[in-house]
Amino acid sequence: MALVLLLVMLTACAAVPQDLSGKMFTFPEATNTAHVRITTSRQELSAVTVCLRFLTDLRRGYSIFSLATPSSANDLLIFKLENGVTEFIIRNKLAEFVGQEYGLNVWHSICTTWDSASGLGQVWFDGNPSSRKLISSGTNIKGSILIVLGQEQDSHGGAFDTNQCFVGMMSDVHMWDYTLSPCEIQNYMSDLSFTPGNVLNWKALDFQIKGRVLTEDKQKAGL
Repeated sequence: MALVLLLVMLTACAAVPQDLSGKMFTFPEATNTAHVRITTSRQELSAVTVCLRFLTDLRRGYSIFSLATPSSANDLLIFKLENGVTEFIIRNKLAEFVGQEYGLNVWHSICTTWDSASGLGQVWFDGNPSSRKLISSGTNIKGSILIVLGQEQDSHGGAFDTNQCFVGMMSDVHMWDYTLSPCEIQNYMSDLSFTPGNVLNWKALDFQIKGRVLTEDKQKAGL
């Protein structure tokens, strides 16, 4: 009996990657608790590309993607400011990107790229590239990587702020351990065939939902 109970507990604790094709995460309210938590076996990144799609009617600033390690709450952060500026933070170093048109209640596609060798980062938004800017060079993202959707981590896995949370829908989250070519990014932006992420793959995503976040069929209008 004890062995059966142990097996049940182990099964309940073991996360199984899910194919979220045609699905979206819905964050229906402003809270400092609700989020999607994603872990990865990767412990070091010398380059990275993150792509996802989102829809919101928020006018204030909000977190789009938050990656933290025990030594740095902002090892990688994509954050939209109230004035429409996109903050891209790597290893606690910030670059600001302007010119993105954050229309309300419209699906947007965003991709960010960075590599440690050059230190350059770039934001692609709805098919358009930004200028490339120096963010952080010479050091890798390293440690126990924890990714959170829906909240900004001000500590590893916590210290959330309602005023920074995301309210809306997110879909098609992918992450690679290299910088995608412009052609691959355009394919993602246009919802064409592309190589799925080798760190995070929306078609095989290992995640946990904390609080009131829904997994629903994706509403495709505008995608």
